[in-house]
Amino acid sequence: MKLVLVSGATGRQGGAAVTHLLADGWRVRALVRDPDAPAARALAEAGAELARGDLDDTGSLAAAVTGAHGVFGVTPDDADLARETRRGRNLVDAAAAAGVAHFVFTSVGGADRNAGIGYWESKWAVEQHIHAVGLPATVLRPVRFMENHAIPGIPLGGIVGDTLVHLFAPDSPVQLIAVDDIGRFAALAFAHPEDYVGKALELAGDELSPNAAAAMISSAVGREIGYRQVPAGDLMPEETARTFASSGRVWQADIPALRALHPGLLDFPAWLANGGADRIRDAHFS
Repeated sequence: MKLVLVSGATGRQGGAAVTHLLADGWRVRALVRDPDAPAARALAEAGAELARGDLDDTGSLAAAVTGAHGVFGVTPDDADLARETRRGRNLVDAAAAAGVAHFVFTSVGGADRNAGIGYWESKWAVEQHIHAVGLPATVLRPVRFMENHAIPGIPLGGIVGDTLVHLFAPDSPVQLIAVDDIGRFAALAFAHPEDYVGKALELAGDELSPNAAAAMISSAVGREIGYRQVPAGDLMPEETARTFASSGRVWQADIPALRALHPGLLDFPAWLANGGADRIRDAHFS
């Protein structure tokens, strides 16, 4: 019944971590801006205790981390890269000052390989700060989320009308991860620190081309979905787009090794069958 503080608890990755930690018997303290918000109340009803605070308020972080055995940290993508880095460092510093035994940070796949993508570099800066202060830590580096297919209006990697749109070549292999599995790996890390402290794991559950993904979505939702590759400069600066377009190589998760650690790791067809297809229908075709 040790306590883990979870930041980003009302978001996708933090929410998945809360779910799996509670299921494993941990006490969970969720860092939330507004304890009365519906998402926060749902966490409380699930069994988490709530701590009011945010990553900009160092006083609230110090209070929230008091008594915690571990901290799960995630920084939301931010166009203000300095702000994202500062927020991550604030959480790291609070955890270090409190002497937490294990800090699990979700970064991004490719952050360690000088990809030249701004919001990856901000997460890499947080990783470096974790190392600099000497926190016992595990870094999880998830690749592209399967859930992105179910976000309306997403400009990159989403479905527009009856077409999946991205920068990748139609037959280029691209790695994907289900958000729920990020939470599962976080829980595994806290449960087995002897195996995970000091480690960084790139996380993916499948690797397939955009054409293959579109075909699988078509079959799952009962509607023909095509794929269109977007010219590099349409959605982001040319240099960043070129890096993204080659991210079949930027993302290099060892999926068989990950599945040995977590045999239930979802591939894309399993994600579709376990609610993903319903989410896509609700988001795009209802």
